[in-house]
Amino acid sequence: MDRKGNMTIELGLILVIILLITGIILSFTEMANEKIVKQEEMEHGETLIERTAENLINTPGNPDDWEKYAKGTPGLAIINEEDTIIPNSISYFKLIALKNNYNKLVDEKLFNSKIKTSMELIPQESVISSVKIGHEDEGKNVFSTNRLVICDFYKKYVIKDFKSKGKCNHNHKQDLNSCNYFKTFKGNLKYCDYYLIADEDEVYNLEYMVDTTKMLKHEGWQTMTSEKIYLNDKFDFYGDKDAIVFVHLNKKNPKAVIISIPKDFDKNNLKYDYFRANECKFIFKGWY
Repeated sequence: MDRKGNMTIELGLILVIILLITGIILSFTEMANEKIVKQEEMEHGETLIERTAENLINTPGNPDDWEKYAKGTPGLAIINEEDTIIPNSISYFKLIALKNNYNKLVDEKLFNSKIKTSMELIPQESVISSVKIGHEDEGKNVFSTNRLVICDFYKKYVIKDFKSKGKCNHNHKQDLNSCNYFKTFKGNLKYCDYYLIADEDEVYNLEYMVDTTKMLKHEGWQTMTSEKIYLNDKFDFYGDKDAIVFVHLNKKNPKAVIISIPKDFDKNNLKYDYFRANECKFIFKGWY
């Protein structure tokens, strides 16, 4: 083979080597770029989950009552009786509304269907079970954030809390007793059930008495033998459409409340913890 042929072979080998080196460089570059993209994706996802969690627990949503119509931008924060937003709080009814429309309100509205998420509310020092909503299957790269929040569960059904100061029509000393009252209408009993609910620690350690301003006689003090006392059958309207009902307890600041619930309310949930503010752990997770 002449010199010209040798040069051709050498040039071919050099070209092959150059192509191999270029391929290796491109491969490493592609791997490095993919790593950078994944890192940026991880950082973006983590930041997105944290910011969304903060917005959910510190705003009630827009509009404030979005849960009634499943429209608008969701928020979970509680608005109290004074129309003040409680920071780091979760309204149970807003959470359930979110559960019922999770794809629309969370997947589409908050994340443009680019990320899957789940939320879990875990009550602390309570008999209430945890509540988890959203998607079950988690991806490989899971972003998670935890927050301590206040959750109200069924507190909106409380009409009187015996930890708050009340009034008595029997002049019971309020340093030894807790008395409170409320007004009810005869027609209400067709749609609502009234209960006296006490913590399980109060059972057999607490006595109660129910009467009205027009009651001619009452049953006197009775021992609470259950966490729940049905009150509807203790009201006497004496022919009137309404009545002022007094409930007396023989203990100062007991763990007890008076509630008014719909007839179809799940009676398995008639536990004191459901009707007080609970400290809960809120876990929000997201993944691609």
